[in-house]
Amino acid sequence: MAKEKSTDPDKEAKKLAKAERKAKRSETDGVHKSKSDKKEKKEKKKEKIAAAASDAEVTTKLLNTLEETKPGSVAVKEENGDVKVKVKMVPLLGALVPFANPLADEKAGKKVLKSVKKATKNKSLKRGVKEVVKSLRKSGTTAATVGSGDPPAVVVLAADISPMDVISHIPVLCEDHGVPYIYVTSRAELGAAASTNRPTSVVMITQEAGKKKGGAEKGDEEDFKEVYRDLVKSVLKASKDVRI
Repeated sequence: MAKEKSTDPDKEAKKLAKAERKAKRSETDGVHKSKSDKKEKKEKKKEKIAAAASDAEVTTKLLNTLEETKPGSVAVKEENGDVKVKVKMVPLLGALVPFANPLADEKAGKKVLKSVKKATKNKSLKRGVKEVVKSLRKSGTTAATVGSGDPPAVVVLAADISPMDVISHIPVLCEDHGVPYIYVTSRAELGAAASTNRPTSVVMITQEAGKKKGGAEKGDEEDFKEVYRDLVKSVLKASKDVRI
């Protein structure tokens, strides 16, 4: 028969006590480690928030300085600690077609786009290359065809169109039919002024209004005629400064 191993109660008790001490030590270390990690994470989070606040403050100061230097370029608004920035996008001159003459400056461009909006409301607007070319070919050969002395229409082209061949033939057609034309810097702005969801390469503002439901009010017609006359003056003035 195999001899049974003798068991010493004191040894067993010591082993159990040692095991318990190890378990307690590991638990304590785990708690300390967990608390340390949480504290470190909180500190990092605070640092990130402080850095973000500092960056926002610096950015706001820079934008406010830019706005003071060049009014209308940016708009900075602070609400409940949040900074809202609206930047006015200006197309790069390098993106414009080389034959964009006459090109409306910022002031003239606003007037042209405002006229396009008015023409849209008055049903006096043709949109797109196909429609504008068709209208040009149907128009008279000189500006004298209109009794008031004003040209029958004004063409507005986008100077940031690509490829440029899309509109390169339109200025020649305008000159052949005595229709003044002008370029604006943004096809997106031109499309928005013409009440379309897409950028527009060219529009034509006609002197005569289209058919309206219920007819047009006399006040609206007079208002549009005044806008049209101002537009013609601006375009003809810009045409005198055309670069050759």
